Amino acid sequence: MFKVFCVYFLAFLLPNIARADDDCLAYKIRPRITVGAPSWTKQVVQPLREMDLLHGDVIATLVDNYDITGDVTGIEDGFCVSLKSVAATVGYSDFLVQIDIRHQPDTCAYNAVLSHEDEHIRAYLSIIDDFQTELHDAIYSAADSVMPVFVRHEADIDSALDSLNQKLQSHPDVVLVKQKIKAAEEIRNKRVDTNDDGARLKQCI
Repeated sequence: MFKVFCVYFLAFLLPNIARADDDCLAYKIRPRITVGAPSWTKQVVQPLREMDLLHGDVIATLVDNYDITGDVTGIEDGFCVSLKSVAATVGYSDFLVQIDIRHQPDTCAYNAVLSHEDEHIRAYLSIIDDFQTELHDAIYSAADSVMPVFVRHEADIDSALDSLNQKLQSHPDVVLVKQKIKAAEEIRNKRVDTNDDGARLKQCI
């Protein structure tokens, strides 16, 4: 008897939730999108373990944060929560440069390696510059596809906003543009290494 009641209750509840979500479609608005890059820092270290004398290393930290603003409209049975705006921050926040410990700071060899790694950093930063339009378009497309949701209680609004944000970040357009950025990292870093024959460093050693 209890199982039959549960099935009947769910059968009654789900159509009503769907109808409430449909009622919220009237409150969908065109989202406003801003995309900025974070401020970045560079730290240079020399690990205790020996590295390749001819090469250093750069570890880049890519961040993508999406601060959303919701629009909440009270209706008869609860609230409609829709996506109003997205302030996205996408880019590199930290660069960790590693140089072999056998290169003493401010020596010819040290500076040659550091100069090369700075070229890698410029390559990373150029990626974000070049992808600004594509990032904006991808995030707008994702945000515009997120439909308003219905909640019965005011206490559920925050979780609804979290759900909208998750839908935004998992949208195929956002996932794809981040994959393109990762692919561009590999291509541009290889280009930096290909264009550097190491002549400057070899003159120092």
